[in-house]
Amino acid sequence: MKSNSIAKLAAMLPLLVVSQAGQAQNADRKFDSATRNGGQLEVHTSDGRYVIKPYSAGIVETTFVPNGEQIDPASHAVVLAPAAIRTTLTTKVNSIEYATPGIVVTITKSPFQISYAYKGKRLVAEKHGYVKFKDDVATGSRDINKGEARELEGIEFALDKDEALYGAGERAVGMNRRGHRFTLYNKAHYGYDDKSEQMGYAMPVALSSKMYALHFDNPQTGYLDFDSKNNDSLTYETIGGRKTYQVIAGDSWEDVVGNYTSLTGKQPLPPRWAFGNFAMRFGYRNEAVARDTVNKFIADDIPLDAIVFDLFWFGKEIKGTMGNLAWDKDSFPNATGMIADFQKKGVQTVVITEPFILDTSSKWQEAVDNKVLGMDANGAPLAYDFYFGHTGLIDIFGKPGKDWFWNIYKGLREQGVTGVWGDLGEPEVHPAAMRHATGSADQVHNIYGHQWARLVAEGYQQDFPTERPFILMRAGYSGTQRYGIIPWSGDVNRGWGGLQAQPEISLQMGMQGAGYMHSDLGGFANPVLDNELYTRWLQYGVFQPIFRPHAQDEVAPEPVYREDRTKALAREAIRLRYRLLPYNYTLGFDNNQKGLPLMRPMLYEEPGNAKVRAMSSTYLWGKDFLVTPVLKQGATTAEVYFPARSAWFDFYSGEKYAGGATVSVKLNADHVPVYVRAGAFIPMAKVVQTTRDYSTKHIDLHYYHDASVGAGAGKLYDDDGSTAQAYEQGKYELLHFASKLQGRSLSLRIESEVGKQYQRPERSIALQVHNVTAHPSLVRVDGKPVIFVWDEAAKMLNIALPASSQAGRSVAITL
Repeated sequence: MKSNSIAKLAAMLPLLVVSQAGQAQNADRKFDSATRNGGQLEVHTSDGRYVIKPYSAGIVETTFVPNGEQIDPASHAVVLAPAAIRTTLTTKVNSIEYATPGIVVTITKSPFQISYAYKGKRLVAEKHGYVKFKDDVATGSRDINKGEARELEGIEFALDKDEALYGAGERAVGMNRRGHRFTLYNKAHYGYDDKSEQMGYAMPVALSSKMYALHFDNPQTGYLDFDSKNNDSLTYETIGGRKTYQVIAGDSWEDVVGNYTSLTGKQPLPPRWAFGNFAMRFGYRNEAVARDTVNKFIADDIPLDAIVFDLFWFGKEIKGTMGNLAWDKDSFPNATGMIADFQKKGVQTVVITEPFILDTSSKWQEAVDNKVLGMDANGAPLAYDFYFGHTGLIDIFGKPGKDWFWNIYKGLREQGVTGVWGDLGEPEVHPAAMRHATGSADQVHNIYGHQWARLVAEGYQQDFPTERPFILMRAGYSGTQRYGIIPWSGDVNRGWGGLQAQPEISLQMGMQGAGYMHSDLGGFANPVLDNELYTRWLQYGVFQPIFRPHAQDEVAPEPVYREDRTKALAREAIRLRYRLLPYNYTLGFDNNQKGLPLMRPMLYEEPGNAKVRAMSSTYLWGKDFLVTPVLKQGATTAEVYFPARSAWFDFYSGEKYAGGATVSVKLNADHVPVYVRAGAFIPMAKVVQTTRDYSTKHIDLHYYHDASVGAGAGKLYDDDGSTAQAYEQGKYELLHFASKLQGRSLSLRIESEVGKQYQRPERSIALQVHNVTAHPSLVRVDGKPVIFVWDEAAKMLNIALPASSQAGRSVAITL
């Protein structure tokens, strides 16, 4: 018995150590003092000092500066200036509380610990806090100079046993990412399917189901460990640099992402044509093929807003020409005329660029002479082999590289090119021995795409200040959204696994500020002809941020080159995308103003429901659409969970579903399951061939009436679709919709808000009120009785509001 007791005690000792570690930090760290200093708190310990700085009631930053080091104030992510907000400092026997109106930071003196709470709710605490250790040679990294495991610095936090984790950038591992150790090193994953641990857009940010975020403000390479050892730890690990993180909290998920994007920057509203359909493949090899493709879209009555040129625009071959960055005169003898002709048809031109200059390209010597390229240890351009040839890499961190690259873009814009496509920007191959103007390759690797997007955005601000740039890139960093990046999920396999990964990737990236993450519709890699897969991917694409089929051209990605039935189904999906322009463009406005993702996880709707924490099979498109993509071949039914806070209506049939239930629904070939929230206003428009012809002078306004909804609201944002910062300049209109139900009286109100530099148009509205189960006795528009049409079978009330320029319109319905 005695030996059994001793054995049990021995088995428990490691558990006791782990438990105590969760309560206290590094045992060698001793509290010394705490003082306020210019709007921040400095806490001195035996091995360094903490600097704690509030940015707002919901954002607090903590920096640890080890003894012997200086604080590094530079951040590549943060643009928010710390606010002069009220803080209190309360000293107790064994603790200090430093509080904003939202976040309370508690410093326990002995044993030393820092913890964070928001409005009385405990969020997270440092576990061991700052630590130093050697990387795991088997699975980790080596020092290129010493040939041994790299030294890493880390910050370790204690997790609750049941909290789910999200973040770490672009991955496909499941919505709840706890249990993984993620490499923070942007790296392309060619031809991935349903799983990918490492992709092109890593971000050092963790989000918790407890509704907080931890952003680690350091771009250097490393890891983000989401409790891979199953010891309730979250650890940020890096090769060096700042030991700075921000704790971000809020009352809702909308608040958390709003605070995070206030910290790191809001996404500018893209040009309206970005919400349209793109023609794109790898690639259009000559002018005749490009012209024929655009003309086929018009002839087939399929809307089109842009054509995108892959690398054949500057060379006849895939290899050996990268870096030419000028139109190949043989294949494109009149590029400027071609671009102008497309523009007359309402079609924008986008061209690919890469940051690699091959030594066989026409611009190699120019790049060398102008000191444009990354260097070796001796100060000479570092050239190396990769798939496309022997290459150098543009050093966009130095002024020569930035200026040289921007002049390329400026020249293209002057030719009429209106969209920038930046590919391979991880960078795809980036030798650790390369030196850049601001640091080594590993120090700047993760912000290469960030700086590239910045280069383009700031170039436009300088030389084309009234225009909104379109910047399609696949690599970035925390805050890159403020430069207008439109990220895509890389070279996904053309297979059902590739499609299955896409909702998760977009939902996760939207939670981290990158609201326009999307996929190559239909899949990119491998010559697979699967019409069902193609159709389902495009039907999903209606409800993802950017609608852009793209693929290797052995199997055409454009619907105009597919067989008739597939083309017809694709046409219907694309036409729906254009009908939804008023709603979708308003989502872009909300993203710009509030940081709200266009695609939102069910977690946003029901943050307290553990059932939806790992769900990506159904998601919200904006606030009012519920979408379940068809992700399995040959599927005839799909399981749909309807969030509990609302009733929901089938967008196609009008059938009503109660909230809080999971239902097996029958699938249709011509659309994926889509539902609308009871009480929602959905503004729609007539289909146009190009967004150039889009107008809100007439809108179809759908209201989803239900007896459970006492009041509803919605809006429509409009501007000219092209002017940079149109809203800030007062060049906009906002239509506000409101409903109120009292007994048998349903009143609907439309109010127009216009900026000082905008003229309200004369507008007619075709109002459709759904779920009206009996013939109304009376309808008044602006106080006057009107004739209306009630469709008994569809339960639809149709009311025409004649053209008017008045600011307010009212509809009163006696049910």
